[in-house]
Amino acid sequence: MAFTLTLKCPERAGIVHAVTTFLLERGCDIVEHQQFDDDVRGSLFLRTSFTCCVPATVDDLRRAFVPVAGDFGMEFEFADGTAPRALVMVSKFGHCLNDLLFRWRAGSLGAEIALVVSNHEDLRPMVEAAGVRFEHVPVTPATKTGAEQRLLDLLWENEIDLVVLARYMQVLSDELCGKLAGRAINIHHSFLPGFKGAKPYHQAYDRGVKYVGATAHYVTPDLDEGPIIEQEVQRVDHTYSPRELVTVGRDAEALALSRAVRWHSERRVLLNGNSTVVFR
Repeated sequence: MAFTLTLKCPERAGIVHAVTTFLLERGCDIVEHQQFDDDVRGSLFLRTSFTCCVPATVDDLRRAFVPVAGDFGMEFEFADGTAPRALVMVSKFGHCLNDLLFRWRAGSLGAEIALVVSNHEDLRPMVEAAGVRFEHVPVTPATKTGAEQRLLDLLWENEIDLVVLARYMQVLSDELCGKLAGRAINIHHSFLPGFKGAKPYHQAYDRGVKYVGATAHYVTPDLDEGPIIEQEVQRVDHTYSPRELVTVGRDAEALALSRAVRWHSERRVLLNGNSTVVFR
């Protein structure tokens, strides 16, 4: 059976030797190994995929590894090959959702889309045509607290591991962001300079931008400022109309988000303070 070990710990000699010895003693075969030594922060990050020739579970490996982790001050996690269950949140823009559904049905997303939640009904036909449950949870200033509690209930009822905000146009409360820390991914357009508010692509057109981009990041209480997982950038020029900029921008959003979801699902993303280490 295939497993993945990810860990972070203070940088020092002997870490890789300890990990490989642990796996060797249990008859495990390493199939992929990546590590990053962060000399600035004095930390080591590691991701190792391996197979076991003898029966083992994630709990078995976790318990056996505790002494090793204690010796090196490791924060670690074992995972098997089970795809995480994802809940996708959308509003009215369907390009990111459509891309996620396509990749999920093609088997290349890395996550299982278990449920789609929206504050509007517009995308119900798309979701139900893909064979996925659609849940309408309207949000107004007066009902926001109840809507967020409904979302938490859905997470628990459906055993959700990952929340994906695929152009969900509502700001989550600080409390909800805290409860979803490290397991909620958002996508937003990102320009240099940044354009906030309505019609960002039209603002970009007015300023004559030369690059259109998008950023996928973990959700935090600081709006659109969470640890970045992936960014996609496309070069444009003066010949692009506002409509063409929107098309390019939406392509960038879909690509960045799908990569972020896949890398997270494959346990390739490790938090490093306010940034991330991504083992691609």
